[in-house]
Amino acid sequence: MNGFFENCVAKENIMVPLLTILTLAFWLMPLVSSGQSNDVGKAVIVIDPGHGGTDSGAIGINGIQEKDMVLKVGKEMARLNDELFGESFEIYLTRYTDTLISLGDRAFLAKKFNANLFVSLHCNHSSNPSAVGVEVYVPNYGKYMRESILLAYQLQKGLRQNIGFESRGVKFANFQVLRETVDYCPTVLVELGFLSDRDEAHHLTQDENVMAIALSILSCFIRLKMIL
Repeated sequence: MNGFFENCVAKENIMVPLLTILTLAFWLMPLVSSGQSNDVGKAVIVIDPGHGGTDSGAIGINGIQEKDMVLKVGKEMARLNDELFGESFEIYLTRYTDTLISLGDRAFLAKKFNANLFVSLHCNHSSNPSAVGVEVYVPNYGKYMRESILLAYQLQKGLRQNIGFESRGVKFANFQVLRETVDYCPTVLVELGFLSDRDEAHHLTQDENVMAIALSILSCFIRLKMIL
């Protein structure tokens, strides 16, 4: 298992150029059309934009708030699923506005909607100004632990290759939202870069980059349809 996680860590130390939105969208379109047949219907995905309301989460070096950034990404994923990919998935968000939802209620929604995947979105922060990159957390036990690891690996790989984020690897954690969903479906918590880093914080404020991140995550879901 250690070798697997060592292979999850990217070797690059610099950001690579951002793929254009049209190029990434064109790359995804054949995958959507070829994966429409599903005897059990559309896969249900619950997207959990972390924090909200009085809980701002991390505050960026440029003043942006984690709760706002992850909500933008989550809503963009839902929009692209509807408008670009013909509702390939049935997507629900745990919050659609700047509202604080308890961790237990977030996990409960995954069960209520009979989710095939649960993905919690966050942004990172560090006292180390040189800390950069994407981290993906998975539960360290549970019925869908192995599927969660597969999903996490594909997510961090896609964000590295498509967006240029440095990968900090896949890590085990006992976060409540993971702990309370892993026996119902594959579940991951994604840290979408460091708001304490000037470049990554600025990157997340650009609408075209939010769209690219959302496309990259959706592409991972499309490629993993066979396990949903």
